[in-house]
Amino acid sequence: MRLMRPVFALLAVLLLTPGAQAQRLVEITSDLFVMNEAAREAVFTGNVVVVHPSVTVWAPRVVATYGDGGTSDIRTFEALGGEVRLKTPDQDAIGDHAVFTPADQLLRLTGNVKVTNASGVVDASELVVNLETNISTFTSPDGGRVTGIFNSQ
Repeated sequence: MRLMRPVFALLAVLLLTPGAQAQRLVEITSDLFVMNEAAREAVFTGNVVVVHPSVTVWAPRVVATYGDGGTSDIRTFEALGGEVRLKTPDQDAIGDHAVFTPADQLLRLTGNVKVTNASGVVDASELVVNLETNISTFTSPDGGRVTGIFNSQ
């Protein structure tokens, strides 16, 4: 029963921003779940789907690391393994790797990034979203280019 307490706490706080007023339920499904208290990480592997009220994440693997405060002290939330998808009601983003760090409220999506919404499509190597300021920055280092196709309507 000791394992169930951290798991339920993790599911209750995963993906919440520090300023969240009320806890929201997060549903995570995967083929395998391993809670490693020594490494302070929860690892979901195989067809992972994370359903949060504001975003759904699909990935081959999701790793949540936590600090001294246990699973209520999420340090990083990482979706990896290629074919990472994040979908909100307004847009759909894909890439190879996504990392969210609650401390600085930054979401980084890297590797073959494509973001689609009603306005159009943007392709880049990396997208960094500051959830505190609502500023999104697309980059393509090493001589690459950011490209966009926008609807003119």
